[in-house]
Amino acid sequence: MSQEQQLLNAVEYVLAEAKRQGAEADVIVNSSNSFSLKANQGQLDEYKVSSSQVLGVRVVKDARVATSYSESLEQPSLDLLLTNALQSARFSKQDEHQTISCVNSTITTDVAEIAQQGTASVDEKIELSLALEQGVISQPHAKSSPYNGYSDGESHLIIANTQGSLCKHFERSFNCYAYTLFEKDGKQSMAGKMSVGRRFNELKPEYCIEQGYNLARDLLDGAPVATGNYSAIFHINALSSLFGAFGSAFSGVSAMKGITPLGDKLGQSIASELLSFTDKAYMPNGMAIASFDSEGFATQDNAIIVDGQLNTLLHNSQTASYLGATSTASAARGAKSSLDVSANHRVIATGQSSAAEVKAGEYLELVELQGVHSGADAVSGDFSFGASGFLCRDGERVQPVRGITVAGNFYNMLQEIDAVGNSQLSNDSRTFFAPDVRFARLSIGGK
Repeated sequence: MSQEQQLLNAVEYVLAEAKRQGAEADVIVNSSNSFSLKANQGQLDEYKVSSSQVLGVRVVKDARVATSYSESLEQPSLDLLLTNALQSARFSKQDEHQTISCVNSTITTDVAEIAQQGTASVDEKIELSLALEQGVISQPHAKSSPYNGYSDGESHLIIANTQGSLCKHFERSFNCYAYTLFEKDGKQSMAGKMSVGRRFNELKPEYCIEQGYNLARDLLDGAPVATGNYSAIFHINALSSLFGAFGSAFSGVSAMKGITPLGDKLGQSIASELLSFTDKAYMPNGMAIASFDSEGFATQDNAIIVDGQLNTLLHNSQTASYLGATSTASAARGAKSSLDVSANHRVIATGQSSAAEVKAGEYLELVELQGVHSGADAVSGDFSFGASGFLCRDGERVQPVRGITVAGNFYNMLQEIDAVGNSQLSNDSRTFFAPDVRFARLSIGGK
C-alpha cells in the first residue's frame, strides 16, 4: 500500500468515526521528507535525513470546538486522537461561528512548477554545500562562514472533512544560504544571503557567497548617523520583515479579538494613495503557491489595500461569520494548531516613479533589521528596531551605517509615502514582492 493511500485510509477512518459519534470534523495531514547539509572547516558538519507525518483533527459538536493530533496512523492512536478531541470539546466554550463549512471541495494543486522531479545526486548536493563555505572563506578578510547550509524537501498535504471535501497538495523546494564573518583592523561585521528554488539547478550559491560577503565588507566601517528624522527606503528583505511583523493588523482573527486598529476601517483611507497591497494566491516563481486554504476553500487574490483604502481583512469562515464579512479563503491551520488566517504571497503594486525619482536626494537605505518581532506592537503600530544600512544620496551609497535604532509608527508610515518605484522586486524567500517604497520620515536614534 502506498504512503498516500495509508494517509487517505487514516483520514477516512477518523472522519467516519467522528460522524458516528455525532460530530462534524475536518482533518489535516502533513507529511514531509527533508535532507540537509552544513559545512564547517572544509568538512560536512551535518548530514541529516528526516521524515515526519502528523494527522490533526478539529471536531465541532454542539457548537463546541476542539483539536487533537497524532503522529501515528495506527487505529488505537486514531481512536485516542478522536476521543481526546471530543472530550476537550465538552469543556470548550460554545462558538456558533466556527463550523465545518467547506462542502464537497475536491481540489488538487495542479501547478507543475512546484512539484518538479529532482535529478541532482547526493554528491552534487555535498559539493554545493562545501562550496558555500569555501567560497566565503576564500575571500579576503573573510574569517569564517559561521552559518551555511543546503536543504531540500518535499511535503504532502491532505485536507478533508465530514462535508465531503478532499483536497491534496504536493510540492518540492530547495534552498541554500551562506553568511560571511568579515574581520579587518580589529573590527567585525556579518551578513548573509539565501537562495531558494523549485529545482536544484535554480539555486544560486554564487549569489549567497558574493552578496553576503559584499554586504558584510561594505558594512564593516559603519557608524551611527546623527539622531534625527530621515527619509528611508527599506531593502526588500527588510521591508518584508517589517510587513511581516505587522501582518496581524490585516487579520480577521485580530479584528474578531479586537486587537487591530484596522478592524473598523473598511472603506477608509489608511495609507497613501500610492500604496496598493494584495495577497496573491499565485505568483510566478513564488514559494507560497497553494490552490486551497486550510479549510479546503479555493484560494484567491485578495486586494487588502487599494489606492490607500482598506478593502478587506483576511478571513477564514469563522472570522467572516463573526464579523459579518465575506471569507477571503485565507484559513491557516496546521495539524497541531487551531484555526487562524495567513496570506500566501504579499505583493505591493508597482508605482509610477523611476528609480532615479525614488532615490533622489538624501535618504537611508535600511538593509538589515534586528529584533523585529519583539520591537513591534501591532495594536498601537509603534516599533523600535536595531538597524544597519547606508546613508545614500541620489542612488549612491555614501556612508555605511551601523548601531542605529529606527523607530516610528507603522500606521503613520503607510500614510507618509513619498514615492513607489515602477520595478517589482522579490525577497530572498520569494514570498514578498514589492518595488522600492520611499517613506517620508522615520526617527533614527544615532549619535
